[in-house]
Amino acid sequence: MPFTLRDLKHQTRLGEDSARQFKADVRNGESLAAEMVAFANSEGGKVFIGVADDGALPGLTAQDVARVNQLISNAASQLVRSPLAVQTENVALESGHIVVVLSIPKGVDKPYFDKNGVIWLKTGADKRRVNSKEELRRLFQMTDQFHADELPTKAGIDKLDKLRFRDFLRDFYKQPLPDSLVALTQLLQNMNLATEDGHLNLAGVLMFTERPEWIAPQFVIKAIRYPGNHIHTREYVDTEDFAGPLSKMFTDALGFVMRNLHKTQAGRGVNAPGQPEIPESVFEELLVNALVHRDYLVSAPIRLFIFDNRIEIISPGHLPNNLTVEKIRTGNSNIRNPILVSYVAKGLLPYHGLGSGIQRALAIWPEIDLHDNRDGCLFVATVHRPAINGHENAPANASKNAPANASLTALQTQILNLLRTDPSTSYDQLVTLTQKDRTTIMRNIAKLKEAGRLQRLGPKKSGHWQVLS
Repeated sequence: MPFTLRDLKHQTRLGEDSARQFKADVRNGESLAAEMVAFANSEGGKVFIGVADDGALPGLTAQDVARVNQLISNAASQLVRSPLAVQTENVALESGHIVVVLSIPKGVDKPYFDKNGVIWLKTGADKRRVNSKEELRRLFQMTDQFHADELPTKAGIDKLDKLRFRDFLRDFYKQPLPDSLVALTQLLQNMNLATEDGHLNLAGVLMFTERPEWIAPQFVIKAIRYPGNHIHTREYVDTEDFAGPLSKMFTDALGFVMRNLHKTQAGRGVNAPGQPEIPESVFEELLVNALVHRDYLVSAPIRLFIFDNRIEIISPGHLPNNLTVEKIRTGNSNIRNPILVSYVAKGLLPYHGLGSGIQRALAIWPEIDLHDNRDGCLFVATVHRPAINGHENAPANASKNAPANASLTALQTQILNLLRTDPSTSYDQLVTLTQKDRTTIMRNIAKLKEAGRLQRLGPKKSGHWQVLS
């Protein structure tokens, strides 16, 4: 349908955001190309030319429109790599002037560059450069041109757990471990577990070394059983960090969950083994999902929190690309770590098919909430525990579908989670971890202090943070 004046006025009343940009006029083709690149590398959007920053409608003259359209054509075809197919539409104002509505699609050939080789991304109503290697890798990962599990590591072939790898070769491929280092290296390369220069990649380290945490110390599981229904800074019932190959982390974390669940007799004799309050298979599915589908470009552990009324499994990285909670509930999936997925499907972990894990867990235990925190770069699966002895574990006024810390912004929740994990985290570290500027971090910490959610203990340089319930 054509874009009408009514549509235009509605859009300008909404103001600028990540999908709308206002410009009273454009005269610089390179600047316009940077805007196009930012939209194409994000979710697409519209540039309204002839609209002031405050939403006023000065419009353009007919001569301006001809000039602007030529500028748009040159920028989209010559100043953007790869060229973009954009669309324009002219909307007439009551004054006789015209607003040009420039529509930029979400790119299908990401990442896009401007003529100077700069990659731009939308950040709210503004744009910013991609400056870090990690951010660039994530952009390539989103377009399936790169995957984190194929990242090279500094671990040589000598770090391979040969007994573990030998058993895998025997059980799945029915072949022995090669005798020579040259043959072993060639086999690992053929199996997508080693790089061309003879180093293990991240998938090889995570699955087939004895101590992956010595090579990639951030990719572990941190588990805590808290008393009550809130996080405490120093009070806990049980805590443990789980490291080692993926299969060991899975087994140990599952054991931690099961030992902290209630057991019920469910009509069986008093001497019969009790049944866990929630079936073990629920946590099998969710833990495999967390280990295999987490974002390994995010240098953070998986966190496993057990409360009286719920269990939370918090995975680094929000859902990839256009995947949503609604889509994964229906079985849709997007492979973030294809090497890991391929080997898990060979029996390294309990695995029942791509995209079916969440569905299977929900079928067994419907009381699971899924929360995709894109601002905090987290995915949270919350398993609600049943009432014990006739008492509800959850507070009577709690909304089961509301995410924890609903009164906080996503950034404030992310800050609290980071400070719970490491109370000694500095402002500069928070800037790096959240990818926000220092002023934004300080402003949000001040708000958390005012709200009684955070306090600073000890001297300025050697003190630490305390997150309050």
